[in-house]
Amino acid sequence: MGVDMRWTWFNENQSDEKKNGNPKRRLNPLRSQKKLPKQFRDDDPAWMKLGRVALSWVGIVLAVILIMYAFRSTDETEYEISFTAFQQLLSDKKITEATIKKSGLTDYDFHGRLTQPMDIQTASGKTARNAVRVGLTLPYSNIDDKLIATWTEKGLKFKIEKEDSLWMNALVNIFPWILLIGVWLIIFRRMQGGAGGTKGLFSFGKSRAKLLTEGMTHVTFQDVAGADEAKTELQEVIEFLKEPAKFQRLGGKIPKGVLLLGPPGTGKTLLARAVAGEASVPFFSISGADFVEMFVGVGASRVRDLFEQGKKSAPCIIFIDEIDAVGRHRGAGLGGGHDEREQTLNQLLVEMDGFEQNTGVIIIAATNRPDVLDPALLRPGRFDRQVVVDRPDVKGREGIFRVHTKNIPLGEDVKLEVIAKGTPGLSGADIANLVNEAALLAARQNDKAVNMRHFEEAKDKVMMGMERKSMIISDREKKITAYHESGHVLVAKFLPEADPVHKVTIIPRGRALGVTTYIPIDEKHTYSRDYLEAMITYALGGRAAEKIIFNQLTTGAGNDIERATEISRKMVCEWGMSEKLGPLAYGAKEEELFLGREITRTRNFSEGTAIAIDAEVRRIVTTAMKRADKIVRENLPKLHRLANALLEREILDSEEIDKLLRGEELPPMERGTNGQGQSNDDTKISSEQPEKAKPEPAATLPPTGKSRKTP
Repeated sequence: MGVDMRWTWFNENQSDEKKNGNPKRRLNPLRSQKKLPKQFRDDDPAWMKLGRVALSWVGIVLAVILIMYAFRSTDETEYEISFTAFQQLLSDKKITEATIKKSGLTDYDFHGRLTQPMDIQTASGKTARNAVRVGLTLPYSNIDDKLIATWTEKGLKFKIEKEDSLWMNALVNIFPWILLIGVWLIIFRRMQGGAGGTKGLFSFGKSRAKLLTEGMTHVTFQDVAGADEAKTELQEVIEFLKEPAKFQRLGGKIPKGVLLLGPPGTGKTLLARAVAGEASVPFFSISGADFVEMFVGVGASRVRDLFEQGKKSAPCIIFIDEIDAVGRHRGAGLGGGHDEREQTLNQLLVEMDGFEQNTGVIIIAATNRPDVLDPALLRPGRFDRQVVVDRPDVKGREGIFRVHTKNIPLGEDVKLEVIAKGTPGLSGADIANLVNEAALLAARQNDKAVNMRHFEEAKDKVMMGMERKSMIISDREKKITAYHESGHVLVAKFLPEADPVHKVTIIPRGRALGVTTYIPIDEKHTYSRDYLEAMITYALGGRAAEKIIFNQLTTGAGNDIERATEISRKMVCEWGMSEKLGPLAYGAKEEELFLGREITRTRNFSEGTAIAIDAEVRRIVTTAMKRADKIVRENLPKLHRLANALLEREILDSEEIDKLLRGEELPPMERGTNGQGQSNDDTKISSEQPEKAKPEPAATLPPTGKSRKTP
């Protein structure tokens, strides 16, 4: 019929009546220029705005003048008389006092007071009854002694003053009023949210959402990688807005809400920006924290105002970032909840799917804490779709690297797929930071392109922390750190279940004196018991090497012991990996949603079970410690070679580690000083027998750590 079916979604009451034998021509509201609400219009000519301001100030000045005249002193009326009448009154001694003001170079104005009220004739010929004050301009160019003597003889008391300027008098009288009214206007405008601000008293309950129209953002789905499923879900929403007839012909309805879930830095807000760039409808953006205020009811008012703006601009999309700030579970938290937040959430629930339908308003929200959201907010009808934006896999990381290196000159040796394989667990934000660090490093070195070595250094900085070469460490602490990290490497190399060692360094990075990093061969999503036991074993390899070589214990293994204990306790209490205790979960978590974290754990088992749990955790850790000790004792020469190479080079990669374990010599490096500015020859130790160290006080430096995360 030639009728665009997209129009029926926005105005279902439109009919298909024909006029003059032809169907009515209807414009597509999605493509036509839609009149925005008044608060978003900015098409008034500048001269109209200036005219309104000028008229306002003219009215203020007139009001000031009227007020000034209304509060003037009610003195007697002064009548202007002729010089002849003045001489007659003066000779009859009917003028008792006068004030003479000089108004110009040769002019003198006479203002006199009569001895008593009387009828006089004014200069215009009229008769003034009961006049008290008279005035005229004297025809004298100068008031000399003779004239003064004459006036004195007639009993006239007078004084001579210089007359002020008329404009000066007006300014003096008007200025206080102008100042008072100006201060009042400034205060009033700030209360209204004027003067460039939108946070005034009278706009306290107004929404703070920012309106983005087509062309205001340049981010599209071409700039998003590593989240293909999320892109597909959101592209379908945009496609529904553009072509609703395609979905409505089979009875489909547009989703009312889409909730983006995922860890921080995975690109949830970036996806929202892409939606704003792709959608040809108004896009409102607001943070969940913008709803919550100290006063109860303000957040609910802002929610109502936000949806009113959305209805006026329908069809539109409203994006709420960090919705967990306002959508937390009601009635939770210390003290029984938060009235303002709960009232705001109630209003949000009603607006999204209440008695009144909000047709044409789509909600997109993002959060990294879906576990704290209220169940009523998550149900279908409010958030019909929950899209998980997880950390990217190796293919996704490669795509993200390509997006972020699009405008960066790359060297010929750069292989993004290799870098992507070497950065497991990094989010999109981490990858963007890594690419930026590599570009900054190349710029500092005055290189014309970003090469592979820049990416490697940037990767080490992001994954292991910044090098602290200026940190002063004694020779003995450096030896202990070298053997500690060599113990991790040695044990990991002799465990078939362990991840391959990527790099080891004894240069302090971040809060650690030394770092050993492991990179898995493939992406892991589940972990076996053998793999977890291997993690515990090579985590304790550093403590085993310290004990065997130096015959003492240091605080350097503190982080390793903590990680080993945490993994073993989870194996027993959460993952059911203990043969003795069986596949049971011990200890239910108690989480205060108001705090957003676990603060207690319910003990739902007996005292005997608690003793058995502790014994099983201790067994797993001590077994792993014995296993690590055995590997180190059986490979002491290799341990010494690794430690000496670390003391000499300070950093060893996987290829160099493999050569040392095979007994091969590393290529010589330039003789000089190590990273701490000391001779390398002084830090080597003999591999014939362990060193017997004297007891020393515990170190106060942070313990060594590894970038490998606990599952």
